Amino acid sequence: MKEVIEHLQTITFTMGDSVLELSYLIAAIFFVFGLKMLSHPESARKGNILAASGMLLAIVTTILFHETNGEPIKNIGLIIIAIAIGTILGWLIAKKVKMTAMPQLVSFFNGMGGAAAALIAIIEFPRMAPELIETQGMLNGQAISILLGLAIGGVSFSGSMVAFGKLAEKIGDPKLKFMRIINLAFLIGLLAFIVIILAQGHTQPREIIWMAYVLLGVSLLYGITFVLPIGGADMPVVISLLNAFTGVTAAMTGFLYHNQAMLIGGILVGSAGMILTLLMCKAMNRSLLNVILGAFGGGGAAAAHHEAGSVREITVSDAAILLSYSQKVVIVPGYGLAVAQAQHICYEMEKMLEEKGVDVRYAIHPVAGRMPGHMNVLLAEADVSYEKLIESDQINDDLPNVDVVVVIGANDVVNPAAMDDPSSPIYGMPVVKVWEAKNVIVMKRGMGKGYAAIENFLFFNPKTRMLFGHAKQSIQKLIEEIKSL
Repeated sequence: MKEVIEHLQTITFTMGDSVLELSYLIAAIFFVFGLKMLSHPESARKGNILAASGMLLAIVTTILFHETNGEPIKNIGLIIIAIAIGTILGWLIAKKVKMTAMPQLVSFFNGMGGAAAALIAIIEFPRMAPELIETQGMLNGQAISILLGLAIGGVSFSGSMVAFGKLAEKIGDPKLKFMRIINLAFLIGLLAFIVIILAQGHTQPREIIWMAYVLLGVSLLYGITFVLPIGGADMPVVISLLNAFTGVTAAMTGFLYHNQAMLIGGILVGSAGMILTLLMCKAMNRSLLNVILGAFGGGGAAAAHHEAGSVREITVSDAAILLSYSQKVVIVPGYGLAVAQAQHICYEMEKMLEEKGVDVRYAIHPVAGRMPGHMNVLLAEADVSYEKLIESDQINDDLPNVDVVVVIGANDVVNPAAMDDPSSPIYGMPVVKVWEAKNVIVMKRGMGKGYAAIENFLFFNPKTRMLFGHAKQSIQKLIEEIKSL
């Protein structure tokens, strides 16, 4: 007891330390409340600003009050310049990016986070305290956090870049069965190499720095081979999973630097990303292991044994009459609506139909738009009421009472093959059961397949009428016709 008291008496805690720790606590509270506010479109903007304010507070107080061995932070000028460059670039990119490219932007930013964590780890590896190695060897908490940050950060960076390429449709989905074996070999090798480094005993990190670089190289390769075979339809899950990876690396960095704000922020990002990943898997009726193995979404001729049937078209005037004299209308938005930038004109059509006494709602599938929540953000941008955005599993029971369902650019999320074709790669995936409504109008440019690259037999359903053309132009014509009725 006496030794503990003497040790506590040697600990100094300055006013700067107090301010720094308090600022980290406040930043963490801002993160939590900001994340909570992101769950609703009406408060999402404020939540984003609140969380960003927490990060700004943590950065400023760290620069002002953080000390290492009694020495303040050096090169503050370079730090401020780096922050300014990053802020300007991030602002310009975010302002110019189209809403349709938001999934790609998320992947890119997420990859940058993984890259930052990997770079920090590779820099800190040879700088581990010599006395710590002498007393505990390489098997210590600092080494474990560095190696995990290095490995997971490398996987997150390269994997996110591949996901970016896939979402931008610059990288295809190679059908190589042996990729699963390669992935498994890389994963086992990655874990084994971490164990080998930790088993180096009292060897100084500077003497085995080459091992850290090899680990980084293997991590980058594994990130590529991990994401490459995963089909395009699984990209929403992959984005969430890679986001969770980046959160873990941030937490490892926070542990390394004893930075509570970074630690808590990383835990929040990692846990939220993992929860979202599992929710996406549930929404697609997929196991996480199945997604990781890359067994779905890259194409295939589902339901090839069925006869396609005939397609029935509808004119703009007939569609306007059908919508105007309906009691209930449900709109199912998809990636095609985002590409056409038709959310604002769609909202205009909604208001016009409501003036005629029509009840208009939106059926939102969790993975519509190639990213979780993409459709919610898109429609909120057009001032569509959040209360009108109904999750697919909630609106499905009411669809038999709906007079008209208007599908705008959605494909895989309204495919009946998910319900009635065991041979389809999307069989078992929850979808919006639009075919149960009294009438279905599908707006598409042509008969092209969706992101999963499989045939959609909804188009040949007797209740379905196709309205071909550019979504924005078609809706504009519908509005003009509705006005004239």
